[in-house]
Amino acid sequence: MTSQTAQKANIPSSDQIRRAPKVLLHDHLDGGLRPGTIVELARASSYSQLPETDPDKLGVWFHEAADSGSLERYLETFSHTVGVMQTRDALVRVARECAEDLAEDGVVYAEVRYAPEQHLEAGLSLEEVVEAVNEGFREGERIARENGHRIRVGALLTAMRHAARALEIAELANRYRDLGVVGFDIAGAEAGHPPTRHLDAFEYLKRENNHFTIHAGEAFGLPSIWQALQWCGADRLGHGVRIIDDIQVHADGSVKLGRLASYVRDKRIPLELCPSSNLQTGAAESYADHPIGLLRRLHFRATVNTDNRLMSHTSMSREFEHLVDAFGYTLDDMQWFSVNAMKSSFIPFDERLAMINDVIKPGFAELKSEWLFRQTSSTSGSEAEED
Repeated sequence: MTSQTAQKANIPSSDQIRRAPKVLLHDHLDGGLRPGTIVELARASSYSQLPETDPDKLGVWFHEAADSGSLERYLETFSHTVGVMQTRDALVRVARECAEDLAEDGVVYAEVRYAPEQHLEAGLSLEEVVEAVNEGFREGERIARENGHRIRVGALLTAMRHAARALEIAELANRYRDLGVVGFDIAGAEAGHPPTRHLDAFEYLKRENNHFTIHAGEAFGLPSIWQALQWCGADRLGHGVRIIDDIQVHADGSVKLGRLASYVRDKRIPLELCPSSNLQTGAAESYADHPIGLLRRLHFRATVNTDNRLMSHTSMSREFEHLVDAFGYTLDDMQWFSVNAMKSSFIPFDERLAMINDVIKPGFAELKSEWLFRQTSSTSGSEAEED
């Protein structure tokens, strides 16, 4: 992004994007490891299946292997990250570094998800997995504060949609509610594994007045979204990008929403959109073609997310940089996305409101004032030169 471009309207510079208070709702713990950490954990645990042992080359491998246009191939890369996350110390470290990395990138609130059932190979119990990850998040928050950053991280416990432990994981999420876990999720390949297979888990969570999101509408389309909402009662849609299939854009620029798209917009159902990941899995061909542009214009409850920072070689700042370049988004747009996400989080209402009014809005106000000051100074300088 050139400095000349950043002078138009209140389009943020890369530095302002990084410093802006951002909110992240869709980020996978096992998709965000530092490559160097993977190498060190593999060495410590005698995990010998890494395709590369040089951290830089390994990072490139993850990105290239995930950049295939196939959700199934994308998911295969996780065997290596999950493979080194099988001990308490490894989980604490990965969670700690996750919180540190997000805070360094300007994220002030994050909900990070992981599947406890995938971290039992070395003998940990489900409870020990959750407690290790929670400990790591708290350590990461503390280190971030010491480094001058503010972040709060909540955990989402994920059940794998191809397995049969959803109710067990939902009960686990409920037991650790108010102890660092803020909700529940199901993930994995959508095709052939509909969310309706796990209705007992969703019915249980609804009886307990607990929150859950469902991966839907990433690769499988409108039926996946419809089932997640109407049969399962999801609070949010993990991705939900295929809702675009129920929106018609006519040659004259007019737009017609189908019944499902209208329902999603009218009910203010949050969409956990992940632009870079969506490009990798074939849900969009380019950032400029990503449905987020139209969904933002139509005022859907759209949010911006990373999905898997390692596999997509991304961060919240990079996601916003791509969107600023593609759509000319301003600081006002960034604030709109961030407030949308905070409104849609799974923490109590008063805590959400406090984050919006005490952290997000003041943070963006400061950036806008900074931009205005620079514009005024630039204009004054030009006038002085003319005189």
